[in-house]
Amino acid sequence: MLFRSDLKLGTVETREVDLTYSTEALVEAVRQSTVAAQIAGRIVDIRFDVGDYVQKGDVIVRIDERAATQAVEASQAQVAEAEAALRNARAQYDRSRQLLAEKFISQAALDKAEADYKAAAARVTALLAGAGQVATERSFATIVAPYSGVVSARHVELGEMAVPGKPLMTGFDPGTLRVVANVPQARIAAIGQSGKARVEVPSLNRWIDATRVTVVPSADPRTHTTVVRLQLPAEVRGIYPGVFARAHFVIGSAPRLLVPRAAILRRSEVTAAYVVGEDGVPRLRQLRLGTASDESAVEVLAGLRAGERVALEPARVAMAPAAPR
Repeated sequence: MLFRSDLKLGTVETREVDLTYSTEALVEAVRQSTVAAQIAGRIVDIRFDVGDYVQKGDVIVRIDERAATQAVEASQAQVAEAEAALRNARAQYDRSRQLLAEKFISQAALDKAEADYKAAAARVTALLAGAGQVATERSFATIVAPYSGVVSARHVELGEMAVPGKPLMTGFDPGTLRVVANVPQARIAAIGQSGKARVEVPSLNRWIDATRVTVVPSADPRTHTTVVRLQLPAEVRGIYPGVFARAHFVIGSAPRLLVPRAAILRRSEVTAAYVVGEDGVPRLRQLRLGTASDESAVEVLAGLRAGERVALEPARVAMAPAAPR
């Protein structure tokens, strides 16, 4: 039999708690993007995979740039040819002006030399612009991370063919997470007045204070709900987009009778706790719980009184062979 000295105990107490309106929510990233290819080519290098943390500017994928390099060399050769033609046209124009001054050629011949010179200059300008464009396209063969974040999806494999617009990787910034909830319009006024909320992540058994509550100024005419965003702290780790959460919006405060969460024992549809009396013997007592709660305690409507002590290890008590019921 377990005695009081063997158990970790908690006390049922009445204290002022926040009254909350709770609703289901979803975690999403403020900054999440999919990097896509901008040129065609075979993928020759993939440096990160799902779950990897990437620093801003890190190379994440490389595309075979041989074709792009050849295009750059061809454009440079065309520019060199055009510049040579421009020098020749310039020299011809200068000679024509001198010959006109000496009355050896007509004005029409000078005009033609001037036109040839201007055309050669324009061609050089156009080819230089084209060469810059080709050089820019070659730089697209090296894909870098636009910001620091975590890779959430990889859409290609080594050796596949990339084409413009084909997704390569998806990532998100874990420092810009928020929770989104659809709230009935009747609750918006109270939520906006308080401006306080907490986020519960059941899968991780974590509670997080929202740093900011933003009510989106639009409503869904079909469901009569409004989207409310809860900004999470930047230092939150272990949470990622798509995780189920609950948003608890503070709408007031009131005294409530609370029992430690650790003391709650759930068996099928029965909710109970082991109450430890003066004799040190834990006895199972069925409870009816309320809605007010936080990460450490939950409201109890019936089954307990303020000041009573409860076992904080109900599973251990339940396994004891002589535990009375």
